[in-house]
Amino acid sequence: MSAARFLAGVPAALPPAVFRRLWWALLALALLPLARLAYLTATGDLGANPVEFVIRSLGTWTLVLLCATLTVTPLRLLTGWAWLLRLRRMLGLTTFAYATLHLLAFAGIDHRFDWAVLWTEVVKRPYITAGVAAFVLLLPLALTSSNAMVRRLGGRAWQRLHRLVYLVALLAILHYGWHKAGKNDYAAVSVYATAIGLLLGFRLWRWLAPERKGS
Repeated sequence: MSAARFLAGVPAALPPAVFRRLWWALLALALLPLARLAYLTATGDLGANPVEFVIRSLGTWTLVLLCATLTVTPLRLLTGWAWLLRLRRMLGLTTFAYATLHLLAFAGIDHRFDWAVLWTEVVKRPYITAGVAAFVLLLPLALTSSNAMVRRLGGRAWQRLHRLVYLVALLAILHYGWHKAGKNDYAAVSVYATAIGLLLGFRLWRWLAPERKGS
């Protein structure tokens, strides 16, 4: 079966039972890297620098899940699969969970919550500054992700607030890129930067499209 025929055969709305299975399967897949990390920790197989391994792994999967979250809207618009939007909250909250663990591993395991040292790191190291800024902006998005908060804020205000995720994505790729630059490792950075560039570029194109058509 070709990809086009497969895509055409997927309905815009899924039966509740099918959607629940898909939701749980996707959540299990998103948590699989965390389960693997827990297993490697329990077996003492984290390599020569276990702290760095844990921090980097959590950070990388935060970026992967952030890209997955940003993919939902373009994919929904291109395919017409309305049910994709119902996966976005779960993916966003899972991204926040990984980001929180990434920050806690850095602050707690690597620096043992020495706030004076941590403040110095944030101020003096641009990649850490960008990472902390991304987390700070991600926090209100996680706290306002519920249906109750959508109703309380109002749909338009909620949407405006959650557009901060675009700035979060830019700060996240800066955080990742500046960190890798210190090791002259740009291969993975280029992949994630391209992905985020395409995902944000698609949104910019959609935003500018009405003006371009009218000109």
